[in-house]
Formats: sequence, structure tokens, C-alpha cells
Amino acid sequence: MNAGRGGATAFPPPSNASKSDQSFERPEKIAKTETESKAEEEVEAGVDSETIEGTVTENPGMQRYLIAVEYIGTRFSGSQKQPNCRTVVGVLEEAFVKFVGGPVSIFCSSRTDAGVHALSNVCHVDVERTSKRKPGEVLPPHEPSVVRRAVNHFLQKNEEDIMVVDVRCVPTDFHARYKAQERTYYYRLLSGSEPLSTFEKDRAWHVAQDLNLHAMQVSLRRSTDYQSYAFSDCYYCLYYLVKEACKILAGHHDFSSFRAAGCQAKSPVRTLQELTVCETVSSLYFPSEMERKQMQHRMAFLSPCSKRILNRSSFPCNDAGDSNINGSTFEFGMRRRHCCFVVTARACSFLYHQVRLLVGVLKSVGTGDITISEVQRILDAKNITATSPMAPASGLYLGHVKYDLTQEVSD
Repeated sequence: MNAGRGGATAFPPPSNASKSDQSFERPEKIAKTETESKAEEEVEAGVDSETIEGTVTENPGMQRYLIAVEYIGTRFSGSQKQPNCRTVVGVLEEAFVKFVGGPVSIFCSSRTDAGVHALSNVCHVDVERTSKRKPGEVLPPHEPSVVRRAVNHFLQKNEEDIMVVDVRCVPTDFHARYKAQERTYYYRLLSGSEPLSTFEKDRAWHVAQDLNLHAMQVSLRRSTDYQSYAFSDCYYCLYYLVKEACKILAGHHDFSSFRAAGCQAKSPVRTLQELTVCETVSSLYFPSEMERKQMQHRMAFLSPCSKRILNRSSFPCNDAGDSNINGSTFEFGMRRRHCCFVVTARACSFLYHQVRLLVGVLKSVGTGDITISEVQRILDAKNITATSPMAPASGLYLGHVKYDLTQEVSD
């Protein structure tokens, strides 16, 4: 899935919303090349994968490698190679050229646009190892560990915002994009009135309104019958609505309302296998003095296994909890932390900007800007103009691309 331009909206944000609460300027969609469009059409039509460019190499001396890369998308103009732009594929190809001494072509599993990050985007590349002493002599392929170390060596001389995290040898007909079975995206939102930390710049969407999921969950546990609960409790109401919105949007639907202009997919129908929202600890989390004491107290009574689990656990945080610990004033110089929320979207494939448009709707539900009935109406409208403002690219992460490697990959 890519990230970029969205459509108009029937639900404008509140007039008092902060500037950081608005969608960022959206980059133009990178047009597919004629070959890419033709390849996609052939795959959808059921043409054998060997007819697709980048799928089969005819040179018996070539070794195809499957490469997983992580990158911070802020300084990239997307993943696909473009003239006069710094792109993920362009930077990777430059590193491979320095490694193998000749041109290579890299094919990505998923396209990402400017500002979108990746914990693991997967590519494939064909490499022929030749002798430098005897030109023309073909040598046995490099081990995957050698490829990883060598390419990372050259990548570190770039901007140090991209790294190869895994390399495998795969058959010559293995295609990183068309063999993918499932893709998982994450979206990070930071909620709270405190200005966004320098360390979080371009890493999440800052929502100035409170979205205190921890307090919502406490309210939820008070009653199993939400209809009998007092809806004056704002936290409970919002928690229920966000969860219900996820249930409405997950599953097999026509997602035309979540399909940005310029999407080249033939059908808007997709199966969203998972759409969830949870509160989690921020990536840069350092426990407070009180939390450290609480952990030490708990650790004294736990088994070794439980201690390991507790060490990995998250501590909910919000402005109120940080500003008043045991009745004391928040210590000078210590930043009040935001609440961090992660939206997880999992599917075989996504429409153009689908995840960011989904997040925009969930955020609007969480802040009370739209109701649960409006979520259903947006989905049923099958029109991009009905949806909420799209979430900015900075909070989106390609998390994982799933393959069946049991029969096809050799270490």
C-alpha cells in the first residue's frame, strides 16, 4: 500500500483542532510503469508467473536473493525508483552495484510513498558472482550473511536511514510482490496536548485531543452491558465506538470510500483480515521513579518466567498520571508523555491509501467527531468524498510481509 493524496471530506475537523491534527501535504502517487501495470493485469488474469518481468532469470549463474529492509521514510521520495529523487529502490541498487560491480534490478513487495516507514519491506534481486581476477569466470553465489553485511556496509555510507535486516536464497521464479500472502501495516498515533517530542517528529500522528484508552478500558470493565451504562462517561463511549468501528470496517467489503483517486486496482473489493486499535508504550519509553519502584516490588514475588514477561510489559501513560504521582507535582524538566495508540491493519493487499483513510475514520470516532452510524454510512457510500480526513503519512509503517517459505527458501 502506498501513502499520498486523499479526496474531499464530508466531515471537516473541528475549527479548534491544532495544526498537527491536520493531514500533512500529500505527495503525488508514483505512477506505475507500463511493464508494472501489464504485469499486475497478467497476475489478476491468471497468467503464469514466469511471464512476468522480474520473476524468472534465464542466466544459470544468477542467484536470486530475498531481502528484508527497514527504513525511515522521512527522507525518501517513496520506495519505487524515480529520476532525480532519493528512493528506497534507488539507494539499494546503488549499494548492490558497489558490492557486485555491476547493475542490478530490485523488485519490492510493497510500494510506499514519501514519509511512510517500513519495519520490513521485502525485495528480490538477482546477483551473479564473477571473478575479479579472471573476468567472465562465474563463481558460486555469495552466502546470504555475506550479502547482508556487504550491502549494509555501503548503506551506512548513505544517510543511515535504511538497513538490510534479513537475506535468503530463493528459487529463480520467486517474486517478492506476487508471492506475498499477507501484508501487515501499523499506524502510530500520539494523543495529548503536550507538544510532540523532537524524538517523535515524523514518526507518528500527533492528535491534540485526549484518546485515553486505558481509562476507557477501566470504564468498560464496570459493565458488560454497554446499553445500560451511563453514556455521559465520555471515555467509555469513545472506547466502545472505536471498537465497534473496527468491527464494521474489518472483513470483506467494497472499500471504494477508502480508495484514493489514482488507485489502479481493478476492483475496490478487499478482505481486511484484521483492524484493531490498542494502547501501547511509546517507542522511546523510560520508566519513572514510581514505575521503577513498582516493578522492583513486583519482581520480588514473581517466578523467572513471569519476570521476563513483566520486563516486556507496557505501562499506560497519560498527562494526568505523569503530572501528579502520589500527590506530588511533576518534576521540573521531565516531559509529560503522550498516550500512544497503534492501529493494526492486515490483509493480502490494500487499495491506494486505504490504511490511512481507515485511520482517519477511527481517529474521528475516537475524538467524537463522527458517530458509529456514520462509519457504516461512509462504508456504504462507496465514495471517497464521504470519508473523514486522511491520516498523514508520518505515522504509517509497513510492518510485515508474509510468505510461505517452507518449500521454496534455502538458507
